[in-house]
Amino acid sequence: MTGDLAANYAGAFDGHLQPGKRPALLIVDVVMAYLDPASPLYAGVEAALASNERLLAAARGAGIPVVFTNVVYAPGGVDGGLFYRKVPALKAFVRGSPMGAFPPSLQPLPSEIVVSKQYASAFFGSSLASTLTALGVDTLFITGFSTSGCVRATALDALQHGFVPMVVADACGDRHATPHDANLFDLQAKYAEVIDEAAALALIARR
Repeated sequence: MTGDLAANYAGAFDGHLQPGKRPALLIVDVVMAYLDPASPLYAGVEAALASNERLLAAARGAGIPVVFTNVVYAPGGVDGGLFYRKVPALKAFVRGSPMGAFPPSLQPLPSEIVVSKQYASAFFGSSLASTLTALGVDTLFITGFSTSGCVRATALDALQHGFVPMVVADACGDRHATPHDANLFDLQAKYAEVIDEAAALALIARR
């Protein structure tokens, strides 16, 4: 079909989700692999890192649960399966690599949850859904890297597990604007609410 993209989707993919009463901040893979120019995964996403810093401070100040994710593989990537074979750059996440570390400005507190994963979605093969349910969480502010990969997969699984996904566009990043923008468009159309940092901060402040 042809025509304006927004007009093409109108009437079929223009529904909205409302945030619930108990949100959490889910920071997906904001690690040095995407921030260090020496890394094959470097994405030039420093502005998104700064947005994550502000959101983290706001969430902590409001007493909202915070969950961090990272990617960790055994030597040789034996636990990475086909994903590890498909993406050679995932070698950056072998256990002990400095590329898998959280940046100095975004360090989890001892009381905060860290989910270590091997695949794109933070929900796949992890106890994340059970943990969030036990905390009474019904809404997730989702941030991180990359928009077209682990953020998208996590937002989709959040929806499928019954959590309202609120993807914070300013706090997500990708190695190119085209997949970043395309995936945010598709997430908003079908799977999530895509909001900016100001809207996320306003919702957090209500807590």
